[in-house]
Amino acid sequence: MATETTHGARDHARAQEGSRAETMPVVPARDWPEPPCAAEHLVWAETVAGGNYTHKVLARGTELRLTDPRGDACAHLLLYAADRPWERLNVADTVKVQWNAYLGEGRLLLSDQGRVLASVVADTSGRHDALCGTSTLVRNTGRYGDGTPHSSSPAGRELFKVAAAKNGLEPRDLPPSLSFFQGVEVREDGTLDFTGSAGPGGSVTLRAEQDVTVLIANVPHPADPRPEYVSTPLEVLAWRAAPTGPEDPLWEATPEGRRAFLNTSEHLAARGIA
Repeated sequence: MATETTHGARDHARAQEGSRAETMPVVPARDWPEPPCAAEHLVWAETVAGGNYTHKVLARGTELRLTDPRGDACAHLLLYAADRPWERLNVADTVKVQWNAYLGEGRLLLSDQGRVLASVVADTSGRHDALCGTSTLVRNTGRYGDGTPHSSSPAGRELFKVAAAKNGLEPRDLPPSLSFFQGVEVREDGTLDFTGSAGPGGSVTLRAEQDVTVLIANVPHPADPRPEYVSTPLEVLAWRAAPTGPEDPLWEATPEGRRAFLNTSEHLAARGIA
């Protein structure tokens, strides 16, 4: 189809309607094939290419499932209270308050206000990281030759900057991030051991305990020793559900977790939300 004229370009663009690429958002989300819930409950369905990013504002109670179909995705994650971006994921408190540096089912993702932004309700991968953060422009430029957002080897922080800008946030609003699907362990001597992926098909499901803004960069883990920039697609699905309540075992799993849920509940109650 000729695109030399405005009419030709328009006709060519319109002819693409309904086509689907391997990596793209699916709109409406309910059109996702074989959804994990009733199709009408889906609110986000997307496959994020390696070296790319995505973002979304999710309502309290929404469940977000990230899946690594091929085994070489790495989902670097940031969370913000949707209407209060100064309250954001605090990785140090997430680790410190729960006395555990390793993410997995039953862990809570905490803000610096001692409140729960999201909880990890399912995990079939077990290879995650709360210690290293994401890659940087300087590191990727030195390692791969370029780290800018539109290069063939974009850095996670550079992609976070783009996603943040689309949500009214600035580079100074970017704290350290968490990483899912590429693991790191601490050796007895204090050095870090990159354990990599658990293989294709791993998934982790988060539950939003407040309205949250989600930023995701799918880029290689900074500790990945491979000389090539290896990053495969990431599947992102989210659906309407209910937040964790006092009757849920997760609420009472630890004293620290219970206090974080109580802090969250009190804050929401004061605002007339819960």
